[in-house]
Amino acid sequence: LSAESAAMATTMGIEAAAQKLLNPNGDEFDVSLLDDVVTAAYSSTDPNRAMANKALMALQETPDVWTKADAILERAQNPQSRFFGLQVLDDAIRTRWKVLPTEQRNGIKNYVVGKVIQVSSDEALANNEKVFLSKLNLTLVQILKQEWPHNWPSFIPDLVGSSKTSEVLCENNMQILKLLSEEIFDFSRDQMVTQKVKKMKESLNSEFAAIYHLCEFILDHSQRPSLLNVTLQTLQRFLTWIPLGFIFQTSLVDTLLNKFFPEPMFRNDTLDCLTEIGSLADLEPEYDPIFRKLFSGFLARLGNIFSPETDLAQPFENGSEDECVFIQRLALFLTGFLKAHLKALETPDTQQSLIAGLFYLVRVSEVDEVEIFRICLEAWHMLAHDLYQTENEFKRPGPMTSVLNLGNNGGTNSAASRKYMYGPVLTGVRQVMIAKMAKPEEVLIVEDENGDIVRETTKDTDVIAQYKTMRETLVYLTHLNCDDTESIMLSKLTAQVNGTEWSWNNLNTLCWAIGSISGAMTEDEEKRFLVTVIKDLLGLCEQKRGKDNKAVIASNIMYVVGQYPRFLKAHWKFLKTVVNKLFEFMHEVHPGVQDMACDTFLKIATKCRRKFVTLQTDERVPFISELVDMMPSIISDLEPHQVQAFYEAVGCMLSDKGPAVTVDRAELLEKLMEMPNRRWKMIMEQANTSVESLVEPNTIKEIIKILKTNNKTCGSIGSIYANQLQTFFMDVLNVYKVYSERISATIAQRGPGATQLSLVRTMRSAKKEVLRLLVVFIEKSGPPEADPQAVSQGFIPPVLDPILGDYQRNIPNSRDPEVLTLFTTVVEKLKGHILGDVPRIMDAVFECTLHMITVNFEDFPEHRICFFEFIRAVNSHCFQALFNIPPEHQKLVVDSVVWAMKHTERNISDTGLNILHELLQNVGKTPNISQGFYQQYLLALIQDVFAVMTDRLHKSGFKLHATLLRYMFHLVQMNQVTVPLFDPPNAPPGQSNPSFLRDHISNLLIQSFPNLTRSQVSKFVDGMFDLKMDLPIFKTHLRDFLIQLKEFSVEDNSGLYGEEQETEKRQQLEAQEAHRNAVPGLLKPSEIIDEDL
Repeated sequence: LSAESAAMATTMGIEAAAQKLLNPNGDEFDVSLLDDVVTAAYSSTDPNRAMANKALMALQETPDVWTKADAILERAQNPQSRFFGLQVLDDAIRTRWKVLPTEQRNGIKNYVVGKVIQVSSDEALANNEKVFLSKLNLTLVQILKQEWPHNWPSFIPDLVGSSKTSEVLCENNMQILKLLSEEIFDFSRDQMVTQKVKKMKESLNSEFAAIYHLCEFILDHSQRPSLLNVTLQTLQRFLTWIPLGFIFQTSLVDTLLNKFFPEPMFRNDTLDCLTEIGSLADLEPEYDPIFRKLFSGFLARLGNIFSPETDLAQPFENGSEDECVFIQRLALFLTGFLKAHLKALETPDTQQSLIAGLFYLVRVSEVDEVEIFRICLEAWHMLAHDLYQTENEFKRPGPMTSVLNLGNNGGTNSAASRKYMYGPVLTGVRQVMIAKMAKPEEVLIVEDENGDIVRETTKDTDVIAQYKTMRETLVYLTHLNCDDTESIMLSKLTAQVNGTEWSWNNLNTLCWAIGSISGAMTEDEEKRFLVTVIKDLLGLCEQKRGKDNKAVIASNIMYVVGQYPRFLKAHWKFLKTVVNKLFEFMHEVHPGVQDMACDTFLKIATKCRRKFVTLQTDERVPFISELVDMMPSIISDLEPHQVQAFYEAVGCMLSDKGPAVTVDRAELLEKLMEMPNRRWKMIMEQANTSVESLVEPNTIKEIIKILKTNNKTCGSIGSIYANQLQTFFMDVLNVYKVYSERISATIAQRGPGATQLSLVRTMRSAKKEVLRLLVVFIEKSGPPEADPQAVSQGFIPPVLDPILGDYQRNIPNSRDPEVLTLFTTVVEKLKGHILGDVPRIMDAVFECTLHMITVNFEDFPEHRICFFEFIRAVNSHCFQALFNIPPEHQKLVVDSVVWAMKHTERNISDTGLNILHELLQNVGKTPNISQGFYQQYLLALIQDVFAVMTDRLHKSGFKLHATLLRYMFHLVQMNQVTVPLFDPPNAPPGQSNPSFLRDHISNLLIQSFPNLTRSQVSKFVDGMFDLKMDLPIFKTHLRDFLIQLKEFSVEDNSGLYGEEQETEKRQQLEAQEAHRNAVPGLLKPSEIIDEDL
């Protein structure tokens, strides 16, 4: 009880203290009470912690608490209380500075400056109060952002003057300058207006001479290591923007290179400064000799630390933190310098230094640290790309080049000599790239942290990006010297086979590298190379024992063969051997092996399909005939999803109907589907005896598996699948009907919550699989087996009631969005053949879906997008049908499009805008309905588009808003709307549609935006009717108007320029794509479209 009483007393004490702090009632602010509250707030065991935190937050929000900051900073005993005082002061400076009287601002300024000087002048105090002093410096910088230079022009001279009085004070002043530079040049974008930043940059620039001379004075005269280090750090922040004269017309570079770089304690900060200088790019050519001298001088100094032949991997692993940081900064220096000045260093005088520098970079690249390697990789990618381009330009003769190429020897020689000059370095780079190759996306088998071989569970996007860059680099390097790449790879492979360098990692990186250069060799080179590689890998698989070893080798064989379809297509015996090996791997139960075997089989089937369906040399029958016979044994150990991938692969082979294909595709399809069809037949026979068997959970799961297998086969085999669908089409619809009725009955009995029952969810999964199968079949349908007319007559009538009727009758939560997808596909694929059925389809899905999605913008997101895609399909392909439905439904169609347009989800609002544009164009081409449509809807649509355009939530749709408004205004101006848009009895005599619309829109804008003048509105509306305006000019006219609105004037309006940004982005991507297509090997085999398979 006494402990409880004490706790209550403490609680009351904290409460009372908080109250007294918040309402001092004329008493002096009690800092000791604040200490008590802060102590409670920062104690992890204090029961009053939450209350104390609440009290501090309330105190922080009190308007005048900042006036107590000096008392808190001077008298508080708890360090956290002082930080609280600084936080309060910071908030006041950031948010209230402009409204404070001048004397209060000066008071704060003088107090903070005095406090900084007091703490930083006393070495012992500065050391004890390091964290407090750094926070105090930040507060001073916040004041500077408000006051300097206009109200505090003497700040820099005062700072420089005081620095010469004491080294301790000078050290802190350097910290302040460093913070100031960071605030202005690095962090200013979000916090200060551009004009203010510009003014501060100009002031710092104009006063930099004083700062520079101070730095120079310290570097020349100080013996204090901590002051020298902070000066170097401050200098590094300034080097990115100071006038070049301070760097190149002073002794700065010499001091850094010869005085500080050799000293270990200053080396890292000095290297940072040299990196900033070395990375300065796009300067005038007269600076090139200075950079050459800097690079040569740097390498001479670096040579005193270690030579370019030194292996850095071991020293890095065992080195101190400073030594590891030095290696990283060396990587940054070398890559930055080479990217900025590679061409300048390619002179006879500096060629030796350049090659030495690159050898250093090779050594740094070998270090086992991912971030350091990625820094180096960027430079190697740049160099390899640059050399490839140079060589390629000279290989490609121009139209004026003579056959003998007499006038071009110099150029060709320079390209060849350039490549030759870099030869020894590039060999080192190839070694590094191959030894460190990142894991490709296709490889599913990895080594975990315990050293076990497991199936990969998540994709590492950083590794995928790194693989892409490494792959491109190695492709360029292979083009530059194919023999060198081949010889390195084969010697590494020999070391794997004979065991001298055998390890999972070594084999993996080597095989990933081999797979990555597919397409970079000529066909003959590739053949010679791959025959050795595949033979050695297959031999290694036989030779090695142990499940993990086998799994690693299997994974690598599969990856390599999957990357070389060109080789496999040209060498049937190898292709057959490889495929049979994949069938072996399909029985290997080690995690990931079967998945990879099925993935690789699918990849090979896609790229080499013709080889399997035509008769090959020394074969009795096409391979597919044997394959279909062997299937039961091949897939006996596979999981259902792997079986489905296998069926997809075989379907892919059978999809080839070229003239050389002589097999009976229909007969093989029947044979292929024997197993799932037999199982389906058994299930149907049981159902004939008792329908209850169909709703057994295991039976439903079995049905789902069979449907998925059919789905995958249909997707890859194409229209010939119609033969298979005919065998069980009515059964499928009956199964759908049974599940629909059972779900409806369960919901009627148990209420809407029944949709969450396990059995109901499983039955819905089966229904979704039926719908997905039908969607894929319709997508793939086509002559001769499934031409549009036959499909529309044979397929659509039986589907309508089981699927559409069920959708219409069901409660919203059990309607499947896939139904909408199915009928969207039906309309898109069958077009006019389905015209007569569209009213029936719309009657079933339209109104009931609209009720689901117009309650708000959030519910049923899948139905929402599927519904609007369905409307868009009907509008595009069966437009006439929209006017064969009842008038009230026609109005609902237009209303739904407007609803979509106003949606906050961009994909839905864009779909709505596109539908409206297409609808208006279709209406314009149909004279018998256009005038009635315009009279009923045009004015409202113009208003709706204006409303969406000016609501600030839909800036991304600006291009379509402009397109629609221009179309509608020009319709009226060109007198294509002949019915009155106004009410004739109430209109003045002689009223025309253009003059009515002009007045109507003008009044609407003036009412909506009171800040606009009538002349602004008049000028804007005149432009809307100007027929001479093409779309780009019209968009500019609209954009200018929107930016005049005060609602837009303070916002980020980049969305209004989204189209231009997207166009620029698209052009960049197209240029990259064109480059990738032009360089053999840059496109992965899976990205290349083969015309002749």
